[in-house]
Amino acid sequence: MLALAVVLVLLATTGWTAIREHDGTPGPYAAAVGAWAKDSVAGRRLPGPHEAPGTVARFFRSLGEKQQRRLADRHPLVVGNLGGAPTALRYRANHKALAEARDVERERMRDQRLTEEGRQNAGRRMHRFASMLEPGRHILAFDPTGPGRAAEVFGDLDRAQRVSVVVPGVDTDLLTFEKSDRPYSAPAGMARALQQRQRAAAPRTSTATVAWADYTAPTGLGVDAASGNLAAEGAERLGDFVQGLHAPHIALFCHSYGSVVCGDAADDLPDRVTDIAVSGSPGMRVDHAGDLGTDANIWAVRDEDDWIADVPHMEVGGLGHGADPVSPGFGARRLSADGALGHTGYYVPGTGSLDNFAGIATGSYSTVSCATSDPGCVGHPARTL
Repeated sequence: MLALAVVLVLLATTGWTAIREHDGTPGPYAAAVGAWAKDSVAGRRLPGPHEAPGTVARFFRSLGEKQQRRLADRHPLVVGNLGGAPTALRYRANHKALAEARDVERERMRDQRLTEEGRQNAGRRMHRFASMLEPGRHILAFDPTGPGRAAEVFGDLDRAQRVSVVVPGVDTDLLTFEKSDRPYSAPAGMARALQQRQRAAAPRTSTATVAWADYTAPTGLGVDAASGNLAAEGAERLGDFVQGLHAPHIALFCHSYGSVVCGDAADDLPDRVTDIAVSGSPGMRVDHAGDLGTDANIWAVRDEDDWIADVPHMEVGGLGHGADPVSPGFGARRLSADGALGHTGYYVPGTGSLDNFAGIATGSYSTVSCATSDPGCVGHPARTL
């Protein structure tokens, strides 16, 4: 009880106080799934939205190109989020879904039944969707329901031999998926920076990077952020997504609360996941890296200015996320964060952390720079597969 009291006091004094209410009202995606369930192709039922990617892939391979496109045009929200559907078809479907969502928000901007704040929020969402519709962007997942979810691909996902997946943390939604100010603190900016650094560091290596914000992240540093409920839900979605990737080498880069998601998902990930790197982590829901249930290399990094160091690294009564991944006893390989500043500075170009992430992503372990507290972090045998 004393330990629990200490945790609660620390959570309160470090700002972990807000409680988010969840709206269970069915949204656009739920309506789209309902319409999908009633449809068919040539008398054949359509695969469920949660069926295994392999099952979905076999279904789409049995269809002609025109049939595939008709399905994407009729059910863009479902096809655009359907693991196992052809990548290019998902891009097409999400482009249509984004255009429809943009038009909905444009109308809401003029709806006098909404408050001024409501119309302003509609304007922000409309501009976000318009940005995501710009030529050259490849949106792999999109759901405008509530705060929303999205995933974007940088590089050729189908041909990449090495795929990096960036899993962001607290306050991630459609409005924060990308940012004009401090772009490298947002999922799209993080993934874009990592992909560019990978290409520069290893131009002959076939890579792709996914900004994976396709889970419901906590809003604010509240009880949701201090507990693992949303992480467990996100871990299931992350596991399904990774299972559907075809690349022989996959690395996860998990920031802040995203590292809790990755920790929960670790024991269900395929062997193709060779590396899990966490930055600014509040914990991975275990006391030791060996408890994660994976053979992947576990890497951890935190810069000196990151406030996450002040968060209690423990778990009591369902609050907190366990041991500090950068502590020597945790057993992760500790990376240098040279040049990184603050909790959201790990993906800024020119930082040691981003250089290290690129080295891990491309399998160039000899280029990785260790933290001074762990000078032998690359001396251990690393998985190269």
